[in-house]
Amino acid sequence: MTSHDAPNLKSFSHRADWLAARARLSPGKTALIDTLCGRRAVSYGDWNASANRTARYFSQKLGVTPGDRVAVLAKNRVEYLDTWFALGKIGGVLQNLNWRLSKRELAALIADAGPTVLVYDDACAELAAFLADTSALKTVAFDEPLPGSLSFSERDDFSPETLTGIDLPAEAPWVICYTGGSTGLPKGALLSHRAIFANAVNTVFSWGLRDDDVALLNAPLFHTGGLNVLTAPLVCAGATTVVTAGFNVEETFDAVESGGVTVFFGVPTMFIEMQRHPRWKSADFSRVRFVISGGAPCPLPVFEAFWEKNVDFKTGYGLTEAGPNTFWLPPDQVRTKPGAVGYPLWSVEVKTARPAGDECAADETGELRIRGPHVFSGYWNNSEATNAAFDADGWLRTGDLAARDADGCYRILGRLKEMFISGGENVFPSEIESVLHEFEPVGEAAVIGIADAKWGEVGAAFVALKSDSLATESEVLSFCREKLAAYKIPKRIVFLEALPKTGANKIDKLALRRLIEE
Repeated sequence: MTSHDAPNLKSFSHRADWLAARARLSPGKTALIDTLCGRRAVSYGDWNASANRTARYFSQKLGVTPGDRVAVLAKNRVEYLDTWFALGKIGGVLQNLNWRLSKRELAALIADAGPTVLVYDDACAELAAFLADTSALKTVAFDEPLPGSLSFSERDDFSPETLTGIDLPAEAPWVICYTGGSTGLPKGALLSHRAIFANAVNTVFSWGLRDDDVALLNAPLFHTGGLNVLTAPLVCAGATTVVTAGFNVEETFDAVESGGVTVFFGVPTMFIEMQRHPRWKSADFSRVRFVISGGAPCPLPVFEAFWEKNVDFKTGYGLTEAGPNTFWLPPDQVRTKPGAVGYPLWSVEVKTARPAGDECAADETGELRIRGPHVFSGYWNNSEATNAAFDADGWLRTGDLAARDADGCYRILGRLKEMFISGGENVFPSEIESVLHEFEPVGEAAVIGIADAKWGEVGAAFVALKSDSLATESEVLSFCREKLAAYKIPKRIVFLEALPKTGANKIDKLALRRLIEE
């Protein structure tokens, strides 16, 4: 395993038992609402007891020791969260697997991280059986166990009393979270106890999270957004998480209107689906303090629809390797700086850099670079990628393009790799996508750059129309001409019934590129 020391942070040991600490401070406070079990309320005291049983089960029954990896292949559920925090108690490392991957892809990740245990649910039983046959894994079933598997319910035989905690170095890994893997095998980002704690504290302080907040967890737990945008920070704050199996638009409306949700996080495709739903017009968002959109640039019409409901809808920014929470936009600037991500959080340093590493001037576009205690430790067993991720001064190279205004407020312009150059002009797909979403018939849209003999590169737009709408290519292009410079107008429009999505509900631009290349 390789790691990269966080800049300006001395190594220290600490007790990593978050739930024991929270159970001492607010044992009766509701920690979780389990929508998979009739909206069962779980207090911090009860959650700590369940995680203690799980921790003893993993260490005493399954032999998990500090540094051992435990893979989980399952949809969101309370037992998944029990597993994550139990591993924190005993120094184990969560490998959160994307259940949307193929057998071959999952086998490669298992071989890469070398977990000793695989925990799975009914929906992933076939995948788990395949992985068990191809590796020396102990398998544990959240639900009905397959032949040769153990049952997670055996944890009930173990004591719920708080464990005698172990001291862990702050740099000890708690999660190996695999990146998207746009080329080759995804890289396993090591999220240490230090990084997860720093992200949680940064978020609570800078976002103003309170112990009376209620957040909806419908982002997948195989993604850093599910783990760290709100879930871990809410434990730090002593607030409440509503646990769902995943994004469901009806369930989201129910949680907002009658479930007491005050804050929630999602990706743009989720919000677009909500606004296309019949319940949108009448939905009551009066309890919601703010909504964070992340994972991809969000079209301006989506913001405006939330603002009409008096909701502070704003853009978040992060990546698996940093946080993922990095910025905050104050409420009084939400409408004056739409789409801006805001200002760096409590202990975060950011800058926009030119290729040589020197800092950009105000309003100049450059690569966003980040430094701070919330930054990851490096990539699992990949020193070459780790070294490439940081510059000589310890700044994380994000690969994202950004600009800061004269006030020091940052705006993300897109991925460095997604920007294309048409006739010598830089073109940012997010700007074109936002315009396409302003066109009433358009339900979803995405833009990529493709090779062109005359201009070098031009834009190709993929469009999914609303179910009750009609529009032609010429109508789409005519609308774009009213809003965009000529060099930004897509030279090709591809209509699809729906745009392909990744496991984290982002639009899958690699799949779109394959459609063009076929």
